[in-house]
Amino acid sequence: MTHRSRPAFGVIAFFAIAFGLGLYFAFAAVQGDYGLFRRAEVELEAARLGQELAALEAEIARMENLTRRLSDESLDLELLDERARDVLGLIRSDEIVLR
Repeated sequence: MTHRSRPAFGVIAFFAIAFGLGLYFAFAAVQGDYGLFRRAEVELEAARLGQELAALEAEIARMENLTRRLSDESLDLELLDERARDVLGLIRSDEIVLR
């Protein structure tokens, strides 16, 4: 007579809980707030913001150059003439305007 013993309920419960916790932590490692997908999103956003920062720094450098060229220390008369014409809509008498 062979007697088969069933595994104890405690052992099955232990492995079920351990498996469930393993699945939970694996899911959190991939999908969670600090998971792999979130890290990829943050890296893409950082790259996009880096490009935006570079564009803004270039714009700042251009504006600083224009400001320096219009300052009292080094007045660029051609730039002043260009800005006055653009803002005020002025033309010289010897010029022809094409539209």
